[in-house]
Amino acid sequence: MKHPKYIVLALICFCVLGCKDNQKPVQEPIQKQLELKKKEVVYQVFTRLFGNTNITNKPWGTLKENGVGKFSDFTDKALKEIKDLGVTHIWYTGVPHHDVITNYKEYGISNDDPDIVKGRAGSPYAVKDYYNVNPDLADNVENRLQEFEALIERSHKAGLKVIIDIVPNHVARNYQSLSNPEGASDFGAEDDTTVAYDVNNNFYYNPGEVFKVPEWKNGYQPLGGENHPMADGKFKEVPAKWTGNGSRAVQPDMNDWYETIKVNYGVSPDGKKDFDELPDQFSSEDYKAHLEFWKDKTIPSSWKK
Repeated sequence: MKHPKYIVLALICFCVLGCKDNQKPVQEPIQKQLELKKKEVVYQVFTRLFGNTNITNKPWGTLKENGVGKFSDFTDKALKEIKDLGVTHIWYTGVPHHDVITNYKEYGISNDDPDIVKGRAGSPYAVKDYYNVNPDLADNVENRLQEFEALIERSHKAGLKVIIDIVPNHVARNYQSLSNPEGASDFGAEDDTTVAYDVNNNFYYNPGEVFKVPEWKNGYQPLGGENHPMADGKFKEVPAKWTGNGSRAVQPDMNDWYETIKVNYGVSPDGKKDFDELPDQFSSEDYKAHLEFWKDKTIPSSWKK
């Protein structure tokens, strides 16, 4: 295979020989090459898999048995080699603290119920705490936020911009932040649970009804049927909340996103939007114009959080 620089030279020679009287085409291939170099390239990585060299892959295996990648596996060398691929942005997936089965009670983290956790490592889309990070990814769980901040610094040092998912449409059924900013309360903490919907409720409810764990089918059992003190086919949630994919059933199907609950951003069950909407021309406005538009508007509680 010819080196790209020879391809560029060949294109230039072609234009020079074929366009003697018109020099404009000579510049076009070079300009296209320059435009290509300006493209932004995103490298997405499932953070917990990247540095895990353990190949046991035991079904329902524990963290100790199957291993897990850590923030620290993204070394200066690894990040430099990712950058050398032509990458401009690195997208770390699965960073926010989501439900996991590993016991971290000694760090003040409540245990998660296997009846509402998919797998042992959990779904990265069932976020338990928006303001902290997945303890599985830390070498020292107590310093997990500092370890992630150090990863951001290493990434920037390597010339990479950082992206993470925050998963705004739904949260874990047992959402509980240990790291709320000053003045912020947990999602749902101030909701009026006697009504299905209120513009300032963070969730949607089935008033007076009790949540039921899905009926398991096709031989599926939480943790593969392992004996676990919390795997009892129950999860206390009164009243039952709507499930993350929009199911309003008090007992969602096992194929629903039953591990999550849908966040209410001020859209009523019949689809009415209880907030001002941006004018059409704002699709091309910058963040300053957006900020100016919203600064004197009344917005739902979930927007602020």
